[in-house]
Amino acid sequence: MAVSDKKIAFLLTNGVEQVELTSPRTALDEAGATTVIISPSENTLQAMENDWDHGDTFTVDVPVAEANADDYDALVLPGGTINADTLRTDEDAVALVKAFFAADKPVAAICHAPWILAQADLAKDRKLTSFESTKVDLENAGADWSDSEVVVDGNLITSRNPGDLDAFNAAIADALK
Repeated sequence: MAVSDKKIAFLLTNGVEQVELTSPRTALDEAGATTVIISPSENTLQAMENDWDHGDTFTVDVPVAEANADDYDALVLPGGTINADTLRTDEDAVALVKAFFAADKPVAAICHAPWILAQADLAKDRKLTSFESTKVDLENAGADWSDSEVVVDGNLITSRNPGDLDAFNAAIADALK
């Protein structure tokens, strides 16, 4: 994947599912992209390995209130129940996601992360997937949900869970070509 000229935003906060951050970030970093962590959390944030075991901490590069979609080529939304639930109620996070869609830039969301699409009124008439427990919320927001490893609908890339990371990462790479 040749993405050395790309700058990729990762939007997350405390409770992010660690592997859903590190796997796509490592793949993009190794391909030469610049990856940036954007968050409402200050300074550092706590990742999780599932919803109950603490993982590593990560440094926040840009506060979400200062982030601008124009500065990035794509947005990645890692999952994690706590992370996704917190972000969908953060006005700056929702506004940033809307800005990426308005600019027709790739947005990749995995696991619980598509919840923010419902909050931002961006799920309507979109084909997508997510962690199964968010299915009803997304369908109620007008999404066409399917139980698939990865779903690509225009600029939107979604996957269900960490077991889908290889397909998720490949779809992100394809969108950046």
